[in-house]
Amino acid sequence: MIIVTDVVTSKKRSEMMTGIKGKDTRPEMIIRRALFREGFRYRLHDKKLPGKPDLVLRKYNAVIFINGCFWHGHSCHLFKWPKSRPEFWRNKISGNKARDARNIDNLTKSGWRILTIWECALKGKHRRSLDDIISGASDFLLSDDPFLTIEYKSE
Repeated sequence: MIIVTDVVTSKKRSEMMTGIKGKDTRPEMIIRRALFREGFRYRLHDKKLPGKPDLVLRKYNAVIFINGCFWHGHSCHLFKWPKSRPEFWRNKISGNKARDARNIDNLTKSGWRILTIWECALKGKHRRSLDDIISGASDFLLSDDPFLTIEYKSE
């Protein structure tokens, strides 16, 4: 087994991790602004709903999650398993994925329609255009479809 030491101090790493936001992230702000420009109105992070969805559109009986590929373990080019503390990260990310699945199940049982937009749709080598993402989101919101996932553009 190879042990790789961190290139920054524990204190610095802690500061860096503390700076990672759980809401109002850049991808979330991009989607929020674009949907608002299209005339969609929403509530943010409703604590009464499972998983505190990023956007809640009651008029359309829909919620939107804007997921970071790393934190939610998405199988795309943006996700890489960390080499340091592998057991911790496997438990952390696996727990996040299990919680996501429970939240989606509970929302579905409550009659909510669910749109998930992955970070890789907005950035990286296989990103989609913002117009494509918002068009897909808009079509979903105006439909009766129960689920939609928007992710990187496969080649």
